[in-house]
Amino acid sequence: MNTSVWMALALVLVLEGLGPMFMPRVWRRIIQSMTQLPDRLLHRFGGGLVVAGVVIYCMLRMRGNV
Repeated sequence: MNTSVWMALALVLVLEGLGPMFMPRVWRRIIQSMTQLPDRLLHRFGGGLVVAGVVIYCMLRMRGNV
């Protein structure tokens, strides 16, 4: 795999870890509330995140930063 992909994965892990590290109670409540959402809504939310990530990656790639 490309080094940039590994760096991006590392950044995602750092960002994902900030919530439980600094605000564990709030993070837990958010996760619990997400379990109550319908599957269709979570499916759309996840798809939107994937599309946003691909668009950002492509924009950076076209600028030559990746």
